[in-house]
Amino acid sequence: MKERERWFADLVELGCIVCLNEYGLKSPPDIHHIHKNSRRVSDLHTIPLCYYHHRAGLNNDTYASRHPWKKEFEKRYGSEWDLWERTKELVEEQRLNAQITTQQADPLGK
Repeated sequence: MKERERWFADLVELGCIVCLNEYGLKSPPDIHHIHKNSRRVSDLHTIPLCYYHHRAGLNNDTYASRHPWKKEFEKRYGSEWDLWERTKELVEEQRLNAQITTQQADPLGK
């Protein structure tokens, strides 16, 4: 599996990073590309956001959507880059746990 495909699969498995950080909940994510100078950085510079935190267009007591409310979104939940760093940490933990589970299921590697 290519790194991009693996990364996207990991993001889907993780769920929305904001819902996870704020509420300890897993919710189905969209893939949000981080931009620098109004351009996408890369497919690996992405974070998982649910519909409400990504593109619902909300800015209320419950949600601030990244689109179109970037400043409010980052004020509430942290910068996209901080969320990306946290996402990377959680994906690494997720991958490590998957390896451990596989090794426990098949300790001899058969």
